[in-house]
Amino acid sequence: MELTDLKVFLRIAEEGNITRAAEQLGYVQSNVTARIKKLENELGLPLFNRHSNGVTLTEKGATLRDYAYSILNLSEEAIRSVQETPYPSGCLTIGVVDTVHCGYFIQSLSDYQNMYPDVSLSLLTGSSAELISQVLNYQLDGAFVTGSLPPKVVAEYVDQDEVKLLTKSKEQPFPDLATTKWAVAPSGCPFRSTLEKWLLSEGIPLTRMIEVSSLETQLGIVRSGLAATLLPSSVLSGECANMGSYSIPEAYRHSTTSLIRRNDRFRNKAFSAFAELVKVNFEIKEHL
Repeated sequence: MELTDLKVFLRIAEEGNITRAAEQLGYVQSNVTARIKKLENELGLPLFNRHSNGVTLTEKGATLRDYAYSILNLSEEAIRSVQETPYPSGCLTIGVVDTVHCGYFIQSLSDYQNMYPDVSLSLLTGSSAELISQVLNYQLDGAFVTGSLPPKVVAEYVDQDEVKLLTKSKEQPFPDLATTKWAVAPSGCPFRSTLEKWLLSEGIPLTRMIEVSSLETQLGIVRSGLAATLLPSSVLSGECANMGSYSIPEAYRHSTTSLIRRNDRFRNKAFSAFAELVKVNFEIKEHL
């Protein structure tokens, strides 16, 4: 089993199409097809189901995909480990869930780039579930996520926040839950899940809602008075500082944001320096 064969296999799995995978890799299609056939012959089983629109992984193919990510990234990790400079450098890719796009996080990014100009920093956004998956699949060096964590990741830093009911302005009274329209993120967002559980405890289904994928749009809808929402109090800064915010029942009041990484033996200096700086900046925040 060669590393190149695994790279070809993963690209086909990601694209769901052999022709597109060949184009992405810069190979002729016959070469890609031959490599997959060779890999399937070595393993003695099919890795893809072929159909008119492309290919999908078989059950065993999905199992190999998880190992292939680990094998390829472990080989790249070995190279990074022996080539690493004594100071933070190279590429650092961090995932960020929308709700930490504020204040001290932005300050941490600015401070980090000033302190370590040899690091090429990239940011990707997504839901917590998506970011955790990308960390485990070696697509991200680390990520800021909310909610519970799987056992295969390590939390470098954990920040507690209070979840608030947010409305257009401080002059508004506490809204009537039964008639309120809600601005929510797509399914999988922990704050939407918290809202659903709270409303159900009051006998109210979450049906009156506007679903949006952007935190900025979600807050804009609330500021316009069109809907209310549940979000951590850390979003109440800048244009959102004058929004109405109300405490919710204790059982639903607390939120956790974690900076996570894989539980790997090797930790590159770029990520370690970033994690330390985040800890310092958030500790400063707590003492203000």
